[in-house]
Amino acid sequence: MKPTDEQAAAADAFRAGEHLALQAGAGTGKTTTLALLAQYVKRRGRYLAYNRAVAQDAAVRFPRTVQCKTTHSLAYAAVGHRYSRRLNTPRRPAWQTGQALGLAKGIRVGEREISQRALSHVLLRTVSRFCHTTDEAVTQDHVPQLRGLEDLNLHRELAAHIVPIARKAWSDLQNTHDGCVRFEHDHYLKIWALTRPRLDADYLLLDEAQDTDPVVEQIFLAQRDHAQLVMVGDSAQAIYHWRGAMDVMAGLDGTQLTLSQSFRFGPRLADEANRWLHLVDAPIRLTGTPAVPTEIGTVGDPDAVLCRTNVGAMAQVITLMAAGHRVALVGGGDSLRGLAEAARDLKEGRRTRHPELVLFSSWGDLQEYASYDPAGRDLQPLVNLVDAHGTDTIVAAVARLAPEQHAQVTVSTAHKAKGREWPRVLIADDFARPEDDRQADPASASVSPGPVDDAKARLAYVAVTRARHRLDPAGLPDTRNDPGSTVRRSGRPPAARRSAVAGSAREGG
Repeated sequence: MKPTDEQAAAADAFRAGEHLALQAGAGTGKTTTLALLAQYVKRRGRYLAYNRAVAQDAAVRFPRTVQCKTTHSLAYAAVGHRYSRRLNTPRRPAWQTGQALGLAKGIRVGEREISQRALSHVLLRTVSRFCHTTDEAVTQDHVPQLRGLEDLNLHRELAAHIVPIARKAWSDLQNTHDGCVRFEHDHYLKIWALTRPRLDADYLLLDEAQDTDPVVEQIFLAQRDHAQLVMVGDSAQAIYHWRGAMDVMAGLDGTQLTLSQSFRFGPRLADEANRWLHLVDAPIRLTGTPAVPTEIGTVGDPDAVLCRTNVGAMAQVITLMAAGHRVALVGGGDSLRGLAEAARDLKEGRRTRHPELVLFSSWGDLQEYASYDPAGRDLQPLVNLVDAHGTDTIVAAVARLAPEQHAQVTVSTAHKAKGREWPRVLIADDFARPEDDRQADPASASVSPGPVDDAKARLAYVAVTRARHRLDPAGLPDTRNDPGSTVRRSGRPPAARRSAVAGSAREGG
């Protein structure tokens, strides 16, 4: 295929030896472009992928002069293999790990009693968060916030108890043959990063650079003095800031170029994508392919329904199953089943070990927190879902999920839809719902315009660009007629949408 002008410009910059940040919009053929760059030179390269499947696919497309690996596989070859005896060992309850490290009893912080089991979960999450940073030691910044302990002083009090034990856990993980903490893949990646590794290559290609963990960014940028750096990604798809990922593309000291010609969809969908790119102030606008006549309008039989939240996705699953559809859920339903089982415990008067709900003593306690505490707003959809359908219905729906290859419709969050595409896509209405909607039936909620939420707009961009042939944007907030670029609720009330597809009226947020 003849390169586009943008691909040719990227090839020229690459051959000139320039460090390069390549903004590649949805469907613009970024992997094809990177393979094209590699074909122009005889130098040794490394392509760094974000997961094994992507690396394996790239290995077929790149010349033999390029080694296609994940950063974890590089870390394993360097240091991880020393810990092979500790990898994939049987799982053990977190409380046993905490006990082995000297965490013997619970504590009281403020008005909350935190059990030994809950503290043990916090301990392991602290170590995990540390592993995604460039920090050299565990500090209070790595201790996660707990529901009900959002106050800064309360968090400091919790951290003072957790940090010393987390440091002991990290020391335990240095033992190559045995230890009480279960050894995970992110552990050897962090251990490798702390050695300041030097990658033996003439150039490095970093994929999905907009969602790079700080620890991977540090490894990549440290090669600058001896290797040409090329990072490719889409800054508008930077949707993992909440878990520590960073968009490192804009900050690269090098040539900034773009790929804007999308081969996935046509001009009409490109216009819809550009609306969201404008709202997030993205450095790129897309051009659709005229030979791909993507339509925008009602989709009665979607191949995929895309949601903003996990809870919204579960509501879609339940509604679609009730209408007789065979439904798949991207990523499976284990996390949702876990939340439902935790809710069941609370409703039956038992405390739960689920890290999101561990500090609540009863279902009423959680309902009050979600309804009246600003920090609990994102739990309101879960409360609504459970109150509307019951925990047994949710657990049963998860058990009935079909494999994607046998499903009539696939449900996914926008996060998990990244890198995917379907012929016909419907956007669920949990995108448009205000965060502070407290109503069980959003059709009765008031319409309150406000500034566009950047995170939602990025997710909307990801969602609309998953469609190839037809997109139904019914669930998106309508901003077309808003000169101030604010997000408003759709003028069409959610209750009027197709009930078999558009989802539960009790989800959102």
